[in-house]
Amino acid sequence: MAKIAFILLCHKDPAAIVQQARQLTAAGDYIAIHFDASAPSEAYEQIKDELGSDPNVVFAKKRIKCGWGEWSLVRATLYAIEAAVDEFPRATHFYMVSGDCMAIKSAEYAHRFLDSRDVDYIESVDYFEGGWIKTGMIEERLIYRHFFNERKNKWIFYKSLELQKRLGLKREIPNDLQIMIGSQWWCLRRRTIEWVIDFTRKRRDIMRFFKTTWIPDETFFQTIVRHLVPGHEIESRTLTFLMFTDYGMPVTFYNDHYDLLLSQDALFARKISPEAKKLKTRLGALYASERTDFRISDEGRNRFQFLVGRGRVGRRFGPRFWEKDSSLGRDRELLIIACKKWHVAKRLVGSIKHHTNLPAVDYLFNEENTPLPDLGGIQENLTKRTRHRRALMRMLFEYFDTKRLIMCIDTASIDLLHDFFSDRSRTKLLEVECNFSDDYLIGHAKRVGLAGEETQKETLQQLLPTVRYDVIYESDAIKDAQFPDHFRITEGISAEQNALALEAFLSVDHDVALGVAQTPYLFVD
Repeated sequence: MAKIAFILLCHKDPAAIVQQARQLTAAGDYIAIHFDASAPSEAYEQIKDELGSDPNVVFAKKRIKCGWGEWSLVRATLYAIEAAVDEFPRATHFYMVSGDCMAIKSAEYAHRFLDSRDVDYIESVDYFEGGWIKTGMIEERLIYRHFFNERKNKWIFYKSLELQKRLGLKREIPNDLQIMIGSQWWCLRRRTIEWVIDFTRKRRDIMRFFKTTWIPDETFFQTIVRHLVPGHEIESRTLTFLMFTDYGMPVTFYNDHYDLLLSQDALFARKISPEAKKLKTRLGALYASERTDFRISDEGRNRFQFLVGRGRVGRRFGPRFWEKDSSLGRDRELLIIACKKWHVAKRLVGSIKHHTNLPAVDYLFNEENTPLPDLGGIQENLTKRTRHRRALMRMLFEYFDTKRLIMCIDTASIDLLHDFFSDRSRTKLLEVECNFSDDYLIGHAKRVGLAGEETQKETLQQLLPTVRYDVIYESDAIKDAQFPDHFRITEGISAEQNALALEAFLSVDHDVALGVAQTPYLFVD
């Protein structure tokens, strides 16, 4: 009979982790726990105090800090695997779970299921041909080195990538590996796990490669298992039922999903809401039961797509009301002011509103605390605003009841400019060209995290040329895009000259444009 060693990566809620471990080991299975080193030590000690004497529980020999998309997630998994292999010689299968996973079948059913076929369950499709990645970077995840956390250090993550592209710092993918990708929630046989561990110790070159790929938990095991195990011994799917929204976010399950979850062709489900107390209680009791009479209909994903597409009473599955249309509208005009010095653009916008009464919003895609009206939640944070950029702007047009709207944007946001200029609405761009003193660039470097208050003067002087070039590069990228209706005002030239650009950009009389161009202290730092 199969015996499972669960590999649990977790980082919060010690009481829930203890409960989860006890539920999963109640039928004689095992669990190896890696508790994120970023979490408070008191929480880890609480877990160890509760579970330390349980012979079916082991802890990873080393705790590390984990970050989404980083190699640290794979490293933490390997630490937990190594502990489980050493401590549980009777384990036949190793099943990857998180603190948000729960069993949706009994242990009796799970053991019989795993005994029925001598295969590894791991979703692994061809990285380039399988179509697993729907949006965003594909080749760049592998051929460039990623040293920074994309979620915590977004600016420097993409600047590092951009610099490598500019310098041609591509690297070769190991020629003896076919890179595969898939869900990180796998179930592997003991022999396969032992092969993987042996591989990691012998192929340091492969380890070095994956250490600087982006989101390696979706590619490392998926690739290595395919390299080591014959294809007919791999079933390319996960035994964990999970779904994602159109925005790439995992679907959360609640109390009323018990029957739906049990009918899915899977052993576990992710992710269970922390508030779904009743669901957690029922699923926790289920795993320790001897029930095997599960009727598999496996309709969960189709039902979710159906309900999302048509809506229903309630909030969870209904389509967001801002998703009705993806265009701003043919009869609308979006006026974009692109400027690296945010205070200059804001001063200019204030003057424009004074002279024209045109509605305007500041750096809503760059500045978290930009004042915005309540638009039903779409305006809550930068991530949501950027993801639904056109919908957000359409709602702002409607909120201000206008056909013309001004917005400010940082010159680094070239992707947003391309997107808005591809819309059916008319889009105009006013680029504000400023002079940049060393003091301003140093302040800019500190604002974006390239330097701190204690950074040495010599270091700042070495950094300045690169920062200055980066600002110039952004302006050049806008020029190279050759956007239609692209106008410029420039610091240091006459108000009369700048008024000509403002007149065309704003579609106003020359006297009004001149009044804006003569705004007192417009370019002053």
